[in-house]
Amino acid sequence: MSEKKVKRREFIFTATYAVGAVGVGATIWPLIDQMNPDASVKALASTEVDISNVEKGQSITVLWRGKPVFIRRRTEEEIAKARDVNVDELKHPEKDEDRAKDPEWLVMLGVCTHLGCVPLGDKGEYGGWFCPCHGSHYDTSGRIRKGPAPTNMEVPKYEFVNGDTIKIG
Repeated sequence: MSEKKVKRREFIFTATYAVGAVGVGATIWPLIDQMNPDASVKALASTEVDISNVEKGQSITVLWRGKPVFIRRRTEEEIAKARDVNVDELKHPEKDEDRAKDPEWLVMLGVCTHLGCVPLGDKGEYGGWFCPCHGSHYDTSGRIRKGPAPTNMEVPKYEFVNGDTIKIG
C-alpha cells in the first residue's frame, strides 16, 4: 500500500470517530439536561416577603414551597415571656435566641410537628399557637409545651434583606 492511502485511511477513521463522538454527545445531552430542576421549582426555592406593614403583636402567613410560614412581629412582652422559659423543662429544648435571628421577628413553618396540621395563632395555654386537631400547645417562640407533638415548629432558613424584606429559603 502506498503511504498516501495509509494517511487517508487514518484521516477517515479519525474523522469518523470525531463525528461519532459529537453525535453521542448530542444524543446524551438532552437526557442529562432533563434532570435539572424545572424553572417553576427554582422559583419556589426562595421567596421574599414585605414586612413593612406588620405591626407589633401581629402575624402574617405566607406560602413557601406549598407550606404556610408564620411571620410574627413580637411584642416586648412576648419576647420576655419566651426568654423566661426554663429550657430544661421543654420536651424539645431550644433557646428563643436560637430560634429568632432578630428577637422582634419570629419566622417558622406553620405546621404542627405531630401530624402536619396548621395551628391557630394567639391560642392555647402559652399564648402562642394551638393545634386543635390533637391538642398541641406552642409558646410565643413556637416551642412545643404540651400535647402529642414531638418537636418545636421548624424554623426555615431565612435572612433579612433589608429592614422591610425577609427572604425565606
